[in-house]
Amino acid sequence: MRRLASVTAAALLLTGCAAPPLLEPDDDRLQVVTTTGLLRDLVENVGGDRVQVASLVPDGADPHAYEPTLRDARNVVYADVAFSNYALLEQHNIIKTLDANLADDAVSVSLAEESVKYAAELIPLVENINLDTVWLGLRAHGEGEQYGADRTSQVLVSMTDVQGPGDVFGYLTGTFGDTDVYFDSSDGFDATNGYRDDTMALPVDAHTHLSWAFTEPGVYTIGIESKLQVEETARPVHLDTATYTFAVGVRPDRAGRAGATVLDQGHADITADLDDGALSVRYDAEGGGDSTQQSFAPDDVVFDVPAKALDEIPAGQQFSFLGRAGSPVHQLPQAVLGRHVHGEIDPHLWQDVHNGMSYVQLIRDTLIGVDPDGAREYRANAEHYLRELEQVDAYVEERIGQIPEEHRYLITTHDAFGYLAHAYSVQIAGFVTPNPAVEPSLADRRKLLETIRSLDVPAVFLEPNLASRSSTLGEVAAQLGVDVCPIYGDTFDDRVTDYASMMRFNADSLHDCLIPEGHR
Repeated sequence: MRRLASVTAAALLLTGCAAPPLLEPDDDRLQVVTTTGLLRDLVENVGGDRVQVASLVPDGADPHAYEPTLRDARNVVYADVAFSNYALLEQHNIIKTLDANLADDAVSVSLAEESVKYAAELIPLVENINLDTVWLGLRAHGEGEQYGADRTSQVLVSMTDVQGPGDVFGYLTGTFGDTDVYFDSSDGFDATNGYRDDTMALPVDAHTHLSWAFTEPGVYTIGIESKLQVEETARPVHLDTATYTFAVGVRPDRAGRAGATVLDQGHADITADLDDGALSVRYDAEGGGDSTQQSFAPDDVVFDVPAKALDEIPAGQQFSFLGRAGSPVHQLPQAVLGRHVHGEIDPHLWQDVHNGMSYVQLIRDTLIGVDPDGAREYRANAEHYLRELEQVDAYVEERIGQIPEEHRYLITTHDAFGYLAHAYSVQIAGFVTPNPAVEPSLADRRKLLETIRSLDVPAVFLEPNLASRSSTLGEVAAQLGVDVCPIYGDTFDDRVTDYASMMRFNADSLHDCLIPEGHR
């Protein structure tokens, strides 16, 4: 008997998006569930009339943030086949809902990982945001196979103690300016409940950004504990405890860590290593993010939070936990807006049409394996669709190739276009702002102005489903006489309803918006 499991309380909330179709156990067609609408479209092109497909994430919703509903869980229950992108693209509760409710005899395929067998090219997820301070996140490194962990398992990182002159906060600012506080020393720490109120959960082999705020200058030591929760109902397994040192608004040599390495730039992560169970610091001085090369023991580093990190607490109820608006606070900023949890590999493979074709071939062979009677139809559909995608790839290459190289720069708000840049010779110039506040600072606006002005780009780009981020981008673009043009990353809407159309649309948008009028 199939059952519903692992759906969060948010499942009871309305998403505001159109409800997906319901899969039916009595339907003669193969019942297929996908995580996103883009994958749904690929399956429909290969499966044709032999499949009924439903996606968990509705069109127009963000797969990085969408919370699955009871309706989604029901669709998983009746699925014969499930396709996820994974590589940590989807919000973790989507994956947990999928894996917990899928029948034992159903087939589940993670397309990003398995498409390499079909010549898909993977590229690292590089986050090259220029900050004036170290960029400090959290990381769960390794897969924890020796503990029986899988992709639904969670690594729990807890703050257990703070010694210093003020309070310490670790928090995330979401896409729409809301905040989630994970670490808060102002109300103490409760060991009796496992430090539940000062704990952040990460999927295995994942990384997330974080803001760190300190209310007073001085030297701080912060106790951190890591645990592994293999299953949702299992008791967490203790991994390690360690102490990290921060020099806030004072010289790092005052921290009393003679011989320690001072981390004052680049990208660092407080890391729970599932391979050896130890806490450490993984560090990349160049700020590349997930291409970290060095690893330090916690006692061997001091995090420098310099005087230039002094900021004012932003206005707004969402920041009231830090204190009164306008009060001074030292802060290591989050760098990228949104609850952005990811792994080592850029998961947006389909922005290179060749990778989309690899997905199609993997989907074809998966459907044949589950439904061999439909092999001839699946092969014919896939062959026809692959020919169409070859034409799409040629179209994208031609249209982008017509853009003068000196204008082939992409400025947007979402790091979803690395494959497009890699495959079609586009330069990613960066994101709108590294500041975690709702409204970027004057310094952020100046940086954006100078980037656009120095590159002489005629347009910047925004995903329609992320339009709420566009106020500053639109204002700066208007100030410089620069257009704001649409581009699609990982979801459809009423205007763009399928993968082939999305890639053609993006190529046209880049072509029409980046070629100056005198060159058209």
